[in-house]
Amino acid sequence: MIATIDLFEALKTRFGEQEAKIIVREMEKIETSVETKVDKAFENKKDVLATKQDIKILEVKIAENKADIIKWMVALILGLFIALIGSMAALIKLIH
Repeated sequence: MIATIDLFEALKTRFGEQEAKIIVREMEKIETSVETKVDKAFENKKDVLATKQDIKILEVKIAENKADIIKWMVALILGLFIALIGSMAALIKLIH
């Protein structure tokens, strides 16, 4: 953003010293007002924004859940395989 003194100097040559001071003061008020509004908007939204720490926590939870899902999948596949072998063995005994 343009420095206040540079803005004043540019406006002074065009409008005069007194008018340039007024314009610069008003611009500073507007800038302060905008900054205040942005800060308030951020404060209102920061509860719903994810921080890097929030994302890291979620990544850890996802990794833990992924490991648990893989464990359950292996256990279920082994259980199904054992049940299939048992069923086939019982069927073979019935046939012979």
